[in-house]
Amino acid sequence: MIIVMESHSTDADIQHVVERIHELGFTAHLSKGVERTIIGIIGDERLFKKEQFSLLPHVENVIPILKPYKLVSRDFKPENSIVKVNGVEIGGEKVVIIAGPCSVESEEQLLSTAYAVKAAGAALLRGGAYKLRTSPYDFQGLGENGLKLLSKAREKTGLGIVTEVMESNEVELVAEYADMLQIGARNMHNTKLLRAISKIRKPVLMKRNYSSTLNEFLMSAEYILSGGNDQVVLCERGIRTFVEYTRNTLDLNIIPAVKQLSHLPIIVDPSHGTGRYDFVIPMSRAAIAAGADGLLIEVHPNPQEAFSDGEQSLTHNAFQRLMTEMKAIVSAIGRRI
Repeated sequence: MIIVMESHSTDADIQHVVERIHELGFTAHLSKGVERTIIGIIGDERLFKKEQFSLLPHVENVIPILKPYKLVSRDFKPENSIVKVNGVEIGGEKVVIIAGPCSVESEEQLLSTAYAVKAAGAALLRGGAYKLRTSPYDFQGLGENGLKLLSKAREKTGLGIVTEVMESNEVELVAEYADMLQIGARNMHNTKLLRAISKIRKPVLMKRNYSSTLNEFLMSAEYILSGGNDQVVLCERGIRTFVEYTRNTLDLNIIPAVKQLSHLPIIVDPSHGTGRYDFVIPMSRAAIAAGADGLLIEVHPNPQEAFSDGEQSLTHNAFQRLMTEMKAIVSAIGRRI
């Protein structure tokens, strides 16, 4: 349920309503727009009574939200949310490119890539310190040493760091180093991890699980917002279908669908979405044309020697070509890069 306050409501008027919500045992979430303040009420819906709130002073309307997700919906917040990561805004006019290696392997590998992607125009650096792999025998990441290398790359280049956290008990550690915490596709349904991340005030990049519906995707984001962290960016990274010539099927339909239903930004990962380096640039063009707020691209100085996902990683030169080709499309749709 949401409460729409009158346009001339003061901070005191709003606080009075919030206090009443808390008195009744519910949780209040504020969304201050240009013309209206909207207050979301979270709690056991069976106990809601519209008249408990509709008769309060300066309440214009009380509207039930029928969708299972409340705080991520446009009913709660009509305006687009903008998530700031190390000074970079995701969800605004600018299309944000996040690039870097799948795994942090060494200082030389990471720094050379960080310098290359920044020179080409990337706004943020991605890199995996902890890697959740299908096989227990594959490279699992450098752990905290990888986080330290990412921190060094930020010091050298100024690029904000995006890296994955896999366990709820590692959230605070990763948050010490990262500017944005990534939730991998396998962990989208890990409610314990989602609740842990909801308690911190760091931006979150949440990838869609490869078998999840749109409703499930948004409900996972709802876990994070309901816990108090509204700095969430969604990421489409491909779903499993009967297609055998790519690693996954990149579902670009979800971009306009999310834009209609939610105020959260959404970016696209064409590297995991295709699993093929030669498809990354074409699908990047398509994602931006479809309205994505950014891209997540894997880049490696020598993909043939990568510890993980070399087959879907761009070389430094190929990433430069992608950034050059992006400019024309971004300009054509009225955005900037």
